Amino acid sequence: MMLKAAIFDLDGTLLNTLDDLTDAANHVCRENGWPTFTSGEIRHMVGNGIPKLAERFIPEGERTLERIGESARRFMDYYDAHKMDKTAPYPGVLKTLETLRGAGMKLAVFSNKADDFCPALVRHYFGDVFDAVRGKRDGIPAKPDPTGAIDLLSELDVSAAESIYVGDSDVDVLTGHNAGLTVCGVTWGFRGREELTCAGAELLADDAEALTALLLS
Repeated sequence: MMLKAAIFDLDGTLLNTLDDLTDAANHVCRENGWPTFTSGEIRHMVGNGIPKLAERFIPEGERTLERIGESARRFMDYYDAHKMDKTAPYPGVLKTLETLRGAGMKLAVFSNKADDFCPALVRHYFGDVFDAVRGKRDGIPAKPDPTGAIDLLSELDVSAAESIYVGDSDVDVLTGHNAGLTVCGVTWGFRGREELTCAGAELLADDAEALTALLLS
């Protein structure tokens, strides 16, 4: 049975946002006199939403709920102004999306990035290739909770059996599985092959061309 829909993670899957995320985190750290981080360190902090990222970059002894909330807000303010400074699509991804769309597949984005940011980023880099774009919304739990993914399936009018989730981390694998979806992990993102394999991704793609072939096979 040919797939009818593909739901994609955003950061680390479609877009390499790591340097802009790192810059925003380090901006907040410098404001507070905290240690800063390399992009290699930040890549292991992202994936669970901005409040969790803020919790992770705040020094352990200062992680109060108030400080986490304020740091998340400061992060979002800076990131909003700089979210396209260094971000770029991964090689071949736009061609993959256009090929899938041309084959009649419905496409969506489901990210833990704040919903305020997702539509503008997706539209800027990918135009109108997606049928639906969903980030982290108030009142809906962050991934790996499947609520948002299940809502997207309903919006796209497809079943889990007809669809696939594509992502770069264990959070994505768990999200897909929690929603009853097969998962294809992409090894070019923030986490890599070992994490995806250990989390139980059924399929793995090392580049966009391989991803296209897997989703159309």
